[in-house]
This record gives sequence, C-alpha cells and structure tokens, in this order.
Amino acid sequence: MVNGLIKNPYTTLGVSLSASDSEIRSAFRSLAKQYHPDRNPDNAEAEEKFKEISRAFDVLGDPDRRRKFDRGEIDAEGKPADPFARQWGGREGAQARAKAYQERSTPFGSRRKTPRTGPAEGAGDPFANYPGAGPSGPGGGMGGGPGAGASFDDLGDIFADLFGGPRQETQARGRDVRYRLDVDFLDALRGATKRVTMPDERILDLTIPAGLEEGQTLRLKGQGEPGEGGGASGDVYVETHIQTHDIFERDGLDIHVEVAISLNEAVLGGKITVPTIDGDVAVSVPKGANTGTTLRLKGRGVTDPEQPGDQYVKLKIVLPDGQDEKLRAFVEEWDAGRNFNPRKD
Repeated sequence: MVNGLIKNPYTTLGVSLSASDSEIRSAFRSLAKQYHPDRNPDNAEAEEKFKEISRAFDVLGDPDRRRKFDRGEIDAEGKPADPFARQWGGREGAQARAKAYQERSTPFGSRRKTPRTGPAEGAGDPFANYPGAGPSGPGGGMGGGPGAGASFDDLGDIFADLFGGPRQETQARGRDVRYRLDVDFLDALRGATKRVTMPDERILDLTIPAGLEEGQTLRLKGQGEPGEGGGASGDVYVETHIQTHDIFERDGLDIHVEVAISLNEAVLGGKITVPTIDGDVAVSVPKGANTGTTLRLKGRGVTDPEQPGDQYVKLKIVLPDGQDEKLRAFVEEWDAGRNFNPRKD
C-alpha cells in the first residue's frame, strides 16, 4: 500500500498481465516465503509486505476473480469496482478512474452543486426546489453544462413529490467482514470443511481447499453485514494461517520429513515404513545408506491440478541407547588397521 492506495496486484506479485496461473502461484510462493512473519520477526515492513502480496494473490490466484479484475468488475482488494472501472477497464483504467474521482464526476456531470440559473425560484418551475434539476439547456439540471447534477435518486424523489407515492429508498451494500483463521497443517494440504462461528452467532461451513497457501484469503459471498434498503449483503473474507507440524515441513509443493534408521538397515538395506501426508507407505532403503541420504517419493507432496509436489525423506542413522558390547567388539575389530576418517575431505 502506497499513500493509502492499494497497488495493482500484477505489480505487487511482479508478474505480467499475460502471466499463467502457475506463474502467479510461483511468484506468490516465492514472495510469501521471503516476507513470511516467521522469517521476519518484529519487522513491520515485512509484515505489511506479506499482507500486500496475500491480498494480490487473493485476487489473481482465483481464475474467476482474476477475470473480474481484468474486466474492471472488482478492484485490487476484490471489492466491487466503481462505474469508471467498468468503463475504462481493470488494468488500464487506474489513472482514468483516479482522475474521475478527483473531479468527483458522475454519469450526469459534476457532483459539486452550483447555483441554478434560469427561471426564478417559484416562478412556475416545478423543479425549482431541487438544486441542479430544471429544464434542459444551459444551467438546467438535465442539460450538459455546469449545474447538471441531478441523479436518478433525485428524480425519483421529484416525481414522488409531484405525483404522490413513496420516495425512493437508497440502496447500500453491506460492509465486508474480515477474520483470521489458524488452519491445521494437514487440513491445509488435504482440504477440509471447518465450522466457524460469526460474531452474530451464525455458524458457517468454510471449505478449506486442498493445497491452501499460507496467508491465502477465503471468501464467503453474501455472508457479511446486511445491506440497507434492499442492498446486497457484504462478504466475509477469512485470512488463513497454517500451523506448523511436528514432523513435516513444506517447501512450495514439496514435503520434507526426516526418518530414523538402524545401523543394520543402513548397512544391509531393507523396507521401512515412512509417514506421508496421506498415510504411511513402505519405502526401500538402499544398501550402504548414510545419514543425510534422501529418498524421493514422487507425487506424494501437495496436491496441485497441474503437477503435484513430491515428498523427500531424509535418512538419519540412530544407534541403540546404552552400550552394546557385541556392537562395540565388532566395530573395534572392523576398524582395526582401516584408519577410516569420515571427516576427511
């Protein structure tokens, strides 16, 4: 955010307007990893940057919302855009929209009321009591020159007064509501449905999509504050934060885990059971494996529609607790005369 203005999400993520969905996801992952609060404790600037890229991904990471932004139907925060956004487009119209708001223009002319010119007040002009409304022509409310400030709401009230009937009630969209939600590590990877309680005690079912990204914002359409005068309700935006796991670590679409093996499994090889995010699987340990040897389990990482990630299993040799006399005697006999130095370059 610069001087109170929300940046264009394409600029925030550093991608072109023609970037593919995978390029957008990749850019988000890279920036989220760089500015994540866990990596930048007590760094307000990094925290604000992380929120900024999360907002940008919330718009561009969803193909449907991205199309709406490109057409100018929603703004950089994902909110319904003003009429000028649709007139000039979501990408190219930023300067035009800013200028239009600065001039406080409406489809009917300036919003700034100016003194009427024309028939004197009360001189047979039925529109005299409504500033900016009057006969067409210079100074008239329906003309194209200065003072043409009547809106559809104004005209509705005018005719209600002239011919009877209710005055038009102004519609207003309800306000959006934002929440923060901590999500279990495995739920974020595999997907889940969570029940959340709103401040008004409503209980809503929130769908956690498989492969949820850290900081990703989920939208509950129409579940925000109610509108006024029959206006649409606002939306609920849930900012998600993924909890850490005891054994798994995530790196983009890949999962990393460290697994202990015995000395005989390291020397002789064999089958071991390894945990994955979808349950335990059997894995073959090669003969002569060492601490640090890494095995790749293809497709066992984070679910992705284009290409799922992998799981990497790092092996660690663990000796039995206490002194094993047979093992000690064997090692002494094995090592005699070998002069093996594992720290030698």
